[in-house]
Amino acid sequence: MPPFDPRLLGALRAASRVVVFTGAGVSAESGIPTFRNKQTGLWERFDAAELATPHAFERDPALVWGWYEWRRATLINAQPNPAHEAIAAMATLVPELTLITQNVDDLHERAGSRDVLHLHGELLRPYCEACREPYSSVPQIPSGSARIEPPCCGSCNGRVRPGVVWFGERLPERQWLSACEAAKRCDVFFCIGTSSLVQPAASLTDLAIAAGGTTIQVNPNPTDIDDAVQFALRESAGTILPQLVADTWHRTQVFAGRR
Repeated sequence: MPPFDPRLLGALRAASRVVVFTGAGVSAESGIPTFRNKQTGLWERFDAAELATPHAFERDPALVWGWYEWRRATLINAQPNPAHEAIAAMATLVPELTLITQNVDDLHERAGSRDVLHLHGELLRPYCEACREPYSSVPQIPSGSARIEPPCCGSCNGRVRPGVVWFGERLPERQWLSACEAAKRCDVFFCIGTSSLVQPAASLTDLAIAAGGTTIQVNPNPTDIDDAVQFALRESAGTILPQLVADTWHRTQVFAGRR
């Protein structure tokens, strides 16, 4: 790996407020399928984006619930990767770090990150449509059929739904406002593993650019913001972030992951 630009290292060392914004590419390195991946097994003939809508749940709740149960089971068996661990380590090395994610998994938390702003909800936190009561259960894994009827709430007997933000739904207001405020006041803004296409979350990078923060993209693939950010690091997050943390703060720790 070539050495990092000294200006990037200098900006990180001098930063008081760092924002890290992560997308599906970070969790993909832990084996979590992205919406752009072709589905497998029972789900091979389905389009993930078409299952992740309120309309799909109304039309066929058993199909949508079955898909999310499969996703929850996949997540429970996954482990944080070196990118998750490097981000958690970075939070201990700067005065203030805000972690914002489009991901609905809990891999950042399992790696040690705290107070994560989940813009698109949390897969492991289903809740009642009617009374919003959280629902806890061990995921059922579809066997032979993709369909599983969603459970009923123990408090009001309403229908339980996945704890995610579907296409067409509003982002959670508190998390969104906190994310916008952090992007506007940060010294350094990381955009990691996201295509920067899904709005409004993708506009956070624009807020950081407008505010004059140092902007750093980490993505092995080209994106629409390559020319807008100051530093575009064309590498996977799990490869480059541990080295960036080590080089910036002269740490010798190796982030080996927990695979």
